[in-house]
Amino acid sequence: MHTIAPSRRHLCAFALAAAGMLALAAPAAQAAYPEQPVKLVVGFPPGGGGDLYGRLIANAMGRTLGQTVVVDNRAGAGGNIAADIVAKARPDGYTILLAMSGNLAVSPAMKPQSLPYKVPDDFTAIGLILEAPHGLFVSQGSRFKTARELLDAARTQKLSFASTGTGGAAHIGMEMVKQKAGVEMLHVPYKGSGPAITDMLGGQVDSFFATASPLVGQVRQGQLRLLAITGEKRNPAIPEVPTFKELGVNVPVTQWYGLVAPAGTPQAVVKLLSDHLSRALATPEVRDAIRKDAATEHDLPMNGFRSFVVDDIARYKAAITPSLMKEISQ
Repeated sequence: MHTIAPSRRHLCAFALAAAGMLALAAPAAQAAYPEQPVKLVVGFPPGGGGDLYGRLIANAMGRTLGQTVVVDNRAGAGGNIAADIVAKARPDGYTILLAMSGNLAVSPAMKPQSLPYKVPDDFTAIGLILEAPHGLFVSQGSRFKTARELLDAARTQKLSFASTGTGGAAHIGMEMVKQKAGVEMLHVPYKGSGPAITDMLGGQVDSFFATASPLVGQVRQGQLRLLAITGEKRNPAIPEVPTFKELGVNVPVTQWYGLVAPAGTPQAVVKLLSDHLSRALATPEVRDAIRKDAATEHDLPMNGFRSFVVDDIARYKAAITPSLMKEISQ
């Protein structure tokens, strides 16, 4: 019995056919994503803080992705628990994080040694969603009508400010205001804005520094007075409120939210998610929901968002003083 050796021509034809099949299979495999629901881990309880933004983006992206984006609430430790879950998740695009300034900028700047994850090393940036200014609030009955009046008074009087927690984004933001304005004010931390506002209205604390968006409604209802906000320019939703920058006190930090995936997530998957986030931010439904409370959508994809996070960490690090670190460490 004779065996017929395959000719070189036949071998070449077979190799080309196999290569062609692989080339066709690769795009097909990539195109299959997402084959199952995508989990968006949110470091807030349902209905609290950034959970509303997380659900807004999840719903909008789910419609265009053709798969449900499921919100998984993992509250605790200022969002750091949620960040750690995603940092350690399988990098396949099916687990992503609603990142925020607290867990991806403030914590890495103030206490990196205590975090179980590293920023930006353990994450892949998908895109920025929005920025919201921090603001300096007083009660409607306060003697201070402007931020300038309050800061001038702080140079000769013992004044206080409340925040929603030591070492949080708003606390550090007000420390920046104090440093730039050259004033001292006593920090009084609270567990939530409700108790802080109650004590401010009762006269136990002079002011409250917090993310402006959740409190804009109370300003419009005449319960609170917003003296100034952080950021580069006035906010269209509250155009009557000046920026600290106008007062010569430039405080560039904001409360922001974005999406990140675990490090090592395939670039094609990250690009797809980033594109669908951009599509979501371009819809009137999402834009209007973000803007109504003085936040601003900010479509900054992938590497641009990564650089934004790195720069924000540097801004918070620049605010560190020995006394501030002592307060945070207590």
